Amino acid sequence: MALFILAYLGGVLTIISPCILPVLPFVFARADRPFVKSGLPLLIGMAVTFAGVATLAGLGGGWVVQANGYGRIAALVVLAFFGLLLLFPALADRVTRPLVALGSRLSADAGDSDASSFATSLLLGVATGLLWAPCAGPILGLVLAGAALQGASVRTSLLLLAYAAGAATSLMLALMVGGRVFAAMKRSLGATEWLRRGLGVIVLAAVVLIALGVDTGLLTRLSLASTARLEQSLVDRVRGPQQAATAAGGVLPVEGQMPELSGATAWLNSPPLTREALRGKVVLVDFWTYSCINCLRSLPYVEAWAKTYGGQGLVVIGVHAPEFAFEKDLGNVRRAVHDLGVTYPVAVDNDDAIWNAFHNNYWPAHYFIDGQGRIRAHHFGEGDYAESERIIRRLLAENGDRQAMGGLVGAPGQGVGAAASGGEVKSPETYIGYERGALVANPGRVVRDQPHAYSLTPLSRLNSWALGGVWTVEIQHATAQAAGARIAYRFHARDLHLVLGTAAEGAKVRFRVTLDGRPPGKDHGADTDAQGFGAVSGHRLYQLIRQAGDVDDRTFAIEFLDPGVQAYAFTFG
Repeated sequence: MALFILAYLGGVLTIISPCILPVLPFVFARADRPFVKSGLPLLIGMAVTFAGVATLAGLGGGWVVQANGYGRIAALVVLAFFGLLLLFPALADRVTRPLVALGSRLSADAGDSDASSFATSLLLGVATGLLWAPCAGPILGLVLAGAALQGASVRTSLLLLAYAAGAATSLMLALMVGGRVFAAMKRSLGATEWLRRGLGVIVLAAVVLIALGVDTGLLTRLSLASTARLEQSLVDRVRGPQQAATAAGGVLPVEGQMPELSGATAWLNSPPLTREALRGKVVLVDFWTYSCINCLRSLPYVEAWAKTYGGQGLVVIGVHAPEFAFEKDLGNVRRAVHDLGVTYPVAVDNDDAIWNAFHNNYWPAHYFIDGQGRIRAHHFGEGDYAESERIIRRLLAENGDRQAMGGLVGAPGQGVGAAASGGEVKSPETYIGYERGALVANPGRVVRDQPHAYSLTPLSRLNSWALGGVWTVEIQHATAQAAGARIAYRFHARDLHLVLGTAAEGAKVRFRVTLDGRPPGKDHGADTDAQGFGAVSGHRLYQLIRQAGDVDDRTFAIEFLDPGVQAYAFTFG
């Protein structure tokens, strides 16, 4: 219930976000009509359409995104036609007869008639919903991530509908207020015709802005700056009690029974393990994936616990739940397990069966299970390692092993696995593919699924990034089509990582990075030298920058000297 309330409140906050601006002209264009017959069906159509499209986008993959692109074009045509009818009453009169024959009442709504058409308003709401691209702030991001990872469910659709209902609520209040304002202006000025024509101009201007991509580009970036902090505070309020329950010093509660592990598609370092076979053991289940920087930073601690307490009754199971498609390749996972020195059993969860059984939403996530097969605590994200180890020792003591009361294991990681720099990290994880990213600083819109030449522009705003050269931007990544392709990012963090791979199996792509236009020198990362040179030879996370001195706003750039690289996501530490 808390998550439904959170989703609803996130939708309500949309009204203060600039990304709602392209929708407002279509809403206010009907502010002078009876709300029940005009405004209400428009909001219903908009909310239901958005919830449906967002659900499919979260679950269905790239084909849904492409299909909605055609839907946006159709919606632009409908709304542009609506704007023309508002702007030119003579045109509305001329098209009245054929529209009536088709069952449409657009001209009646746009002309002089006071009768409002429920069906017409619903149609306009559907069209507006197809154009509505709310900013993916923390709340909507939480809902969409759950939709993408947990699979199709009524709960997913209801959460998205709650978000849309929240936005519709705030728009309803604005619509009612706007209706009163328009009515007052009509009474005082007698300017009905000019108001209608003015609204027509605004509607057409909104159509042009949306067609140019302003709704998903500049306005979205402005929205992230204006509402993300408020949304994140709501998310933290909901998540806070969960984390507090994990770290509580009192009796560890029983959170449920450990689910089965039978959904794994493969096992590494061990034959398949079952819930029944693990009875009598304390179990730590660690959800991770090998390109996740937060997971990589927690792995040294998990490995240390496995080695230290393995002889005292602890079984550590790593559940490798892939985020990107290349992480589903068993050879890639096996190689990563070897290279990272993971010795405990790893369940390969390519179908998210174990992920869904635990109702998990996070990388990394640790679940602590007692000798009776009951989940007694959990921890989401990296950090709090001392408290997690105390929970392990406590469960071992409950299970009859009193030797687990020694000193805590210290296992800080090195290289990529070193702890993050805390408050100095001001740059977020950033995806290159258009499914969750593509807010580039390049002029114009990102061209999807086909090669396009991008011009690398100077970056002045923190956390802006841009492409240069010929790239094909796809749903999860971008592929460089020619040598000389570049990416630049204005960031603030000690470490900069980039998840990279090659389009051809076994290929090697050379690159060179710069920091503020110069070789990185002592600020080079584990995968570059002081001159900035390195090579991509497999799909994984590459550490490209680790600043040795003070952390400040810096401009990173990478140039690929060979074609065929695939760029997935930036992460920082």
